[in-house]
Amino acid sequence: MSRETNAMLKPDFSDRTVVVIGGTSGINRGIAEYFAAAGASVAVASRSQDKVDDTVAALKASGAAQAMGTAFDVRDAPEVSAGLAGFHAALGDFDVLVSGAAGNFPALTARMSANAFRSVIDIDLLGTAHVMQAAYPFLRRPGASVINISAPQSYLAMEGQAHVCAAKAGVDQITRTLALEWGGEGIRVNSVVPGFIEGTEGTERLAPTPQIRQAIVDDIPLGRMGTTRDMGNMCLFLGSDMAAYVSGAVIPVDGALSERGAGWLGKQMGDMLRAMPQPGGD
Repeated sequence: MSRETNAMLKPDFSDRTVVVIGGTSGINRGIAEYFAAAGASVAVASRSQDKVDDTVAALKASGAAQAMGTAFDVRDAPEVSAGLAGFHAALGDFDVLVSGAAGNFPALTARMSANAFRSVIDIDLLGTAHVMQAAYPFLRRPGASVINISAPQSYLAMEGQAHVCAAKAGVDQITRTLALEWGGEGIRVNSVVPGFIEGTEGTERLAPTPQIRQAIVDDIPLGRMGTTRDMGNMCLFLGSDMAAYVSGAVIPVDGALSERGAGWLGKQMGDMLRAMPQPGGD
């Protein structure tokens, strides 16, 4: 298939509304911009109004039919409900909802405070639940596609990541459960699991040196880190009619890295944390 033919097959979202929670940075912003380039009306939310404003301008420049945003914290259920109600009032029913707000930091469990553990659970797991509950009345029936952004820690145990492992495993179980509960209304729910994605905060945190970065690339079967385009392509697929029979799936976008398990990277993180004199997280 030629590149030109492949470009012609790119889904057209010009008549659709896409909402991206956590959509003002990293992977989620890349996904939002990719939907904008496909002609969607896109709404984004995060905790920073400055980031929201900057992202909305970028979405308009990318080709969004309409672009808007608001600041709220996914840990605050009433704020989430009010924000999503505002999006619905302005843009109508949601065709695609991407829920990607997340928090993470490396810390050994025995050195982590209860508040540190709870902070990740509150953002990743409770935040996802708040977004699902608040968005439910506004999802198009039938036809809506809900995409939760998960992490490899949801199914790969990793040293220094007990809080994230627990939270993201919960996110994937929410995905599976809602695929059952909402399927009868024509709503599809899936999780997408990014691997190492170029230019994102998570990758910078886990690969802080050129040596670690190269070791990770060498371990990826496809021989490169991913891009926000890779994530955008998967989300456009899941949001389109091409994925009309895909629901309840947890889909890695990681170049097959997760097939190797978390052994090398997890040990590196554990060794690094054990060598640190101070406790992690507070």
